[in-house]
Amino acid sequence: MLNYEIDPEVLRPYLPAGTELDAWNGRTYVSMVAFLFLNTRVRGMAIPFHRNFEEINLRFYVRRRGPDGWQRGVVFVKEIVPRFAIAAMARLFYNENYVALPTRHKLEVSAESVMADYGWRLKGRWNRLRVKTTGSFKFVEPGSLEEFITEHYWGYAAQGDGGCVEYRVAHPAWPIWQTEEAGLDCDVDALYGDRFAAWLKAAPSSSFLAEGSEVTVLDGTKIKPVGTIRQ
Repeated sequence: MLNYEIDPEVLRPYLPAGTELDAWNGRTYVSMVAFLFLNTRVRGMAIPFHRNFEEINLRFYVRRRGPDGWQRGVVFVKEIVPRFAIAAMARLFYNENYVALPTRHKLEVSAESVMADYGWRLKGRWNRLRVKTTGSFKFVEPGSLEEFITEHYWGYAAQGDGGCVEYRVAHPAWPIWQTEEAGLDCDVDALYGDRFAAWLKAAPSSSFLAEGSEVTVLDGTKIKPVGTIRQ
């Protein structure tokens, strides 16, 4: 996870209805996240040749006041996966902005560190996100930026009618490693637009590698557009 402080005005056009930007210590962040899906099932069914694959996404952080208080969630600007069928299912079930591009990854694990290198090919060029850890893994400290980044358990996606889809993501707290190296080599303008270029081309504000876990994504619920009147 590579995390970048960003001007909140850059993100406001992407806010789904009913949500507001979430901030840590008054600062707004986007994150470039790369990870592996392993043993994936869709509604309990394993789809041949679509169980293990990479995903790379750009996300930011929001909150929405629900019946039991604030729900802290994420909004994805764009999500990259290697197969068209995966992207199509994600768009169908969650209305997320998935695209299919060739992807690859490399992991090197030793007693001293872990190196994770993820790549995706766009317009004939390989882009990459890479981190190398230092020290041992630990659980995040309460109130830290790492806790803010990892512990958002809802997803929100805007819909064309002005409403949005809300879904819950369940997983245990993730231990993390800090990094001694972190880098992003990406054609930001082509992938995300020039509004993100100045921020993602700078050095990240923070970076870390999180330990994986089982993750459950629950079915989405549609939230009606603000101002809808039922007769």
